[in-house]
Amino acid sequence: MTIGLVGRKCGMTRVFTDAGVTVPVTVVEASPNRISQIKSIATDGYRAVQVTLGTRRPSRVPKSLAGHFAKANVAAGYTSQEFRLNKDEGEALAAGGELKVDMFTVGQVVDVTGTTVGKGFAGTMKRHNFAGGMKTHGNSVSHRAPGSIGQRQTPGRVFKGKRMSGHMGVKNRTIENLRIVEIDVARNLLLISGAVPGAEGGRVIVRPSLKTASQARRKRLAPNKVPVPAKGASKGASKSDKK
Repeated sequence: MTIGLVGRKCGMTRVFTDAGVTVPVTVVEASPNRISQIKSIATDGYRAVQVTLGTRRPSRVPKSLAGHFAKANVAAGYTSQEFRLNKDEGEALAAGGELKVDMFTVGQVVDVTGTTVGKGFAGTMKRHNFAGGMKTHGNSVSHRAPGSIGQRQTPGRVFKGKRMSGHMGVKNRTIENLRIVEIDVARNLLLISGAVPGAEGGRVIVRPSLKTASQARRKRLAPNKVPVPAKGASKGASKSDKK
């Protein structure tokens, strides 16, 4: 897993390019993430970096967490996040350090994870995009009804996973391959093209794109292909051989 930043979704706005094209962007405030722990294989069984951000009243910090943050000499934050490290990743990181927005570059492709907006109890048409019943032709009370949910005495039950009405939203979702349009280092802001899951003020995680990195690695490690002769060239060569 690549190292990312934990931030707060501020809202959406737009920026204009030099050509005058408007680009919708999401503003993410990523205050410095303080490194509270570096986990290693020897002590924890895996490699990871743990970060915290924000502030928290000392009276609201449990003694166990207060000791944990004091050991790293960092202030207690309101949230924590852990990023797994690969074999040769994060060698320069140390407890007490900080991760800032300057770790990203303009034009970099990132993945953004957030918690979607809660919609409450929703019906099948809103939750699962059902078409609904007929509007006329004698249909009077089943316009938005889900319809049949089972068979008969056999199997005599509703199968698990049946799409029905229920709670909608408040799910952890990731939007992939979004591009960073601008970076404001002074105000710790990232302007990311497109929409990001979650409500304004919600917690989001910004990471370098995994698919972009894997595609670049695949292109770099692709074997050299032997050029195949054209069909016309092979036929011409065979005719010349016959002569």
